[in-house]
Amino acid sequence: MKEITECKRLLHDGLVEEVIPKLRELLAHEKYPADELFYLLGNAYRKQQNWQQAINCYSEAISVNPESPAREARTMILDILNFYHKDLYNP
Repeated sequence: MKEITECKRLLHDGLVEEVIPKLRELLAHEKYPADELFYLLGNAYRKQQNWQQAINCYSEAISVNPESPAREARTMILDILNFYHKDLYNP
């Protein structure tokens, strides 16, 4: 689990470009909890504002563990993307 802790630290420090390949590598080993890795990967993509990749990763985390915090994160992104304010679109 030391590797996951390191990924969390990198993510917290904003080193997104560095953490994404590390998380992908950990996912390939299949010895770590996939739901947590997908959640962290979704967070990394969210920090890049890569909404589709973040949603995809959160969805993967939810498919592995329906109680994952990824459920709330995915809902938050979808709410933001679906936000519509009619006055903002009126010239």
